[in-house]
Amino acid sequence: MDQTPPLPPEIAQGLGEFLEAARHSFGADLISAVLFGSAAEGRLRSLSDVNLLLLLKRFDRDRTDPVRDPFRTAHAAMRLDVMFLLESEIEPVMDAFAVKFADILTRRRVLFGPDPFADLVIPAEAIRRRTIQVLLNLMLRMRERYALVSLREEQLALVAADVAGPLRACAASILSLEGRPAASRREALAVILAEPGCPQGGDVVNLIDTVRREGSLPPGTAGPLMFSLMGLAAFMYQRISGASGKAAGGDRG
Repeated sequence: MDQTPPLPPEIAQGLGEFLEAARHSFGADLISAVLFGSAAEGRLRSLSDVNLLLLLKRFDRDRTDPVRDPFRTAHAAMRLDVMFLLESEIEPVMDAFAVKFADILTRRRVLFGPDPFADLVIPAEAIRRRTIQVLLNLMLRMRERYALVSLREEQLALVAADVAGPLRACAASILSLEGRPAASRREALAVILAEPGCPQGGDVVNLIDTVRREGSLPPGTAGPLMFSLMGLAAFMYQRISGASGKAAGGDRG
C-alpha cells in the first residue's frame, strides 16, 4: 500500500489540469508522466518546484503549441517545471545527468502510463563522474552568488535554499557509491556533516530545513550558512574525487 502523503489539494488540481491538457495535446505521443522530487514523496515546501517528466515519442510543434498556455498557467500558479524527454533519449540522458536521474529513480510517482525507469540502473561510474561535475559547479556558483548578493541577507537565504537540494543529492550519491545508502537525501546530508573533517559551521541541517520551509533565515545566519555549504561542497568533492584540500579548499567562514 502506498504510504506517500497526498499532494496539497491545489497542487493536485493544478497538476491534474495540466496533465489532462498534455494528454489531449500530445495524444499517442505521450508515453508516461512521472512526478519526481519532493512532490513525489509528499514533502513540498514553500519554495519547492513541482517537477514533472513527460516521456514522449516525439516533440512535435503542432502537438506542443496547444500545451503552452496550460504550462505557463501551471508554472506561475505552482512552480511547475516539466522535463520533455524523448523515449530514445532515456539512456544517454541518464548517463549525462546521473545525479538527477539517480534521484528520480529514488523519488518518483507515475501519474500516467508505464513506469519508464522500473528496470533501469545508472552505472556507478556515471554517478561518480556527474557528482564531481555538480559539486564543482556548485562551488563556483556559491562563490559568485555570495559575492553578488550577500549584502542582502534575504537574497542570500534564497541562494542557500536553492543549492541545498543539489548538495543533498550529491551526499546521497556519495553514500550510495560507498554501499551505505541513506533513507532520504536529508539524512544523507546529515550523515556527511557528522563525519570527521567535515566543516560544521553551526546547525546546518536545521538551517537548511528552515530556509526551505520558510524562505528566510534568522538574522546573521545566511552568510555563515553559505560558507558552511561551500566548505561542505569542497569536502564532498575531495572525498569523491581524491583531490587534495589545496586543490578544492579555500572556503572558510
